[in-house]
Amino acid sequence: MRPVNVIITEIIRETPTIITLRTDIEPDAAPGQFVMVWVRGLDEIPMALSHPGSITVQSVGKATEALSRLEVGDSIGIRGPFGNGFEVKEKGDREEKEGDGEEDGAGKGNKIMIIAGGVGGAPLLPLALQAHSRDLDVTTLIGARTADELLFEEHFLKCGAISIATDDGSKGHHGFITGAMELFNLAGFDQFYICGPELMMKSVLDILRAAGLEAMAQLSLHRYFKCGIGVCGACTIDPSGLRVCRDGPVLSGDLLIKSELGKYHRDATGKKIMF
Repeated sequence: MRPVNVIITEIIRETPTIITLRTDIEPDAAPGQFVMVWVRGLDEIPMALSHPGSITVQSVGKATEALSRLEVGDSIGIRGPFGNGFEVKEKGDREEKEGDGEEDGAGKGNKIMIIAGGVGGAPLLPLALQAHSRDLDVTTLIGARTADELLFEEHFLKCGAISIATDDGSKGHHGFITGAMELFNLAGFDQFYICGPELMMKSVLDILRAAGLEAMAQLSLHRYFKCGIGVCGACTIDPSGLRVCRDGPVLSGDLLIKSELGKYHRDATGKKIMF
């Protein structure tokens, strides 16, 4: 698939380090799917869609730095959407379960927790909007280093309850997002959707595993993508051999708990990079 040329129509300053680029096309994508963004003369990188036709960028490398310098009227190339997306279970999809949470509606597929760390909120916002439109009970935990870096706080608030954690304590819980999880009866939720820094996701998944809830988690995993369609194998994860670009990027918690998650990833040459 060759990239389609798209024009930047609007640039939204979300936080001091994160911007959203709106474009003149809206790929038909499910929440959690990604597109390959071609920055001409530099690189092609995977980016989640944060809104229809929009990508949300934090400058963390040469390609994202170049994207952050674009202006309205500039163009980029887009391929996709690719990969799977988050699975949103409808009311009644899950069998009712006994014990904690049943009185809250849990076990009926209608109470979900979204856990977003930093720019990881980008693929989770379309999920929150879709779940809210289906009348699901949405609780979102948002984490960032400082209050200024909280992403999509107002958008998530329109979808349901939110809880905030900041590393420096400038807003909400003082500390990591895992501390904010302790404020909730996790057994009262039917599904957990997670995206953020990998060590954060590993810590969240460990908490869910301790509660016996890892199979109810869906995580959006980051890896080095070359082709984006499962041909090159650059994003294969150990020990399953699944390709994150084609079999993911959304993978289940019970699969990832046994994987390289939080231990290492690989660079462009395939060399392991330890976390």
